[in-house]
Amino acid sequence: MLTVAPPDRLESRSNLTFEALMWALSRPGDVRSLPEAGFESILETLVDIECTAFADTPALRARIVASGATLADRIATADHVFVSTIESAEIAEINCGSALYPDDGATLVAAVPHEGQRLRLTGPGINGLIEVRLALPPGFWAMRELLCSYPEGFDCFFVDGASVIGIPRSTKVEVL
Repeated sequence: MLTVAPPDRLESRSNLTFEALMWALSRPGDVRSLPEAGFESILETLVDIECTAFADTPALRARIVASGATLADRIATADHVFVSTIESAEIAEINCGSALYPDDGATLVAAVPHEGQRLRLTGPGINGLIEVRLALPPGFWAMRELLCSYPEGFDCFFVDGASVIGIPRSTKVEVL
């Protein structure tokens, strides 16, 4: 008889985080609940020894190093970008992959209140359209549209406390 040990607290948290992130990208615009507020569980779930990650806070940089991943000194070289504030100029450097390797596009994880500017989302995973509110700087969506030529682009997770909204590179965003 084969027995399997039950998951410990860390594994359970990682599983719940992965599930929330997977559904957030599968159903763009839907608000999903994370097992805890902040970036830590997301970082532990997405980042491993094969990744390069960028973070704009010392605490997250230390967590990246502790994970065994390579700490990027620039957004342009990162597979995963963790930012507490979004600057459109910095985001212009994000890795969008290439025509040959679109899967090299980065994942942006940003602290963004789920309020503010109204957005209309359409595309795969959305039945018709969905409207969301995100407090992003002016010009962010125009910059994303310039950078993303599907299948090239970057995926976004916008975190507000213990809630996350995912917007994959395949989603069309219209600012209302």
